[in-house]
Amino acid sequence: MRLGATLADLSPGPPTAIAERAKRLAGAGFESLWTPQIIGRGFFVPDPFVTLAVAATATEDVEVGTATVQVPLHHPAELAHRVRSLMSVCGDRLTLGVSPGSTDLDYALLDRDFAARFRTFRENLPRLRALLGNDRPPLLLGSWGANVERAAQEFDGWLASAHRRTPDQIITACAGFRAAGGGRAIVCAVPVPESGDLGPTAEVLRRYADAGFDDAVVLIGPDGPDPTRVRALLPR
Repeated sequence: MRLGATLADLSPGPPTAIAERAKRLAGAGFESLWTPQIIGRGFFVPDPFVTLAVAATATEDVEVGTATVQVPLHHPAELAHRVRSLMSVCGDRLTLGVSPGSTDLDYALLDRDFAARFRTFRENLPRLRALLGNDRPPLLLGSWGANVERAAQEFDGWLASAHRRTPDQIITACAGFRAAGGGRAIVCAVPVPESGDLGPTAEVLRRYADAGFDDAVVLIGPDGPDPTRVRALLPR
């Protein structure tokens, strides 16, 4: 199982120096860098397209990805333009995680209909695919429930969030994803304690590896342990 890291700090506080953080994580041996789209939750998270463009410029041979872009918050043409612009910076290092979104605060800030997000997602995604064309980046679906099977059948892979689900729930869902013929499976935002014993984190990562996940993406806070210690939890 490959190990990636969340690039953005998902906590209140001053903005992170993205280039320096990307270099530090890549230097510690993380194989991918990911960032979500968060807009209206009371603290600042940089735009994912700007963040990943900076990260791709500051690093070499490291995958960069969105986990996730909330498709209903964008017009398909505008989103396709932003994706293709990012591809011009990082090329085939980009993986695009997409979702309907899960938090009403982001929708409220942009005056969008949160209740209609699944319908809007279904309507906008085919046009987004068409606008991106055959040279688009891999598309991974970040969602839950019945959509896990959809991720297996209609997307290049699945993004499971460890933020809202327990390891047992995620591992059970992964079994369903595999049974449906799913491709790449990534568990994101695996929390890392700011201090103390990293043994429980190592055990969770081992469980995800044993369950058949292709990647795990850890979430190291600004006051968390040195990235090299976290990377050492999962030997290559």
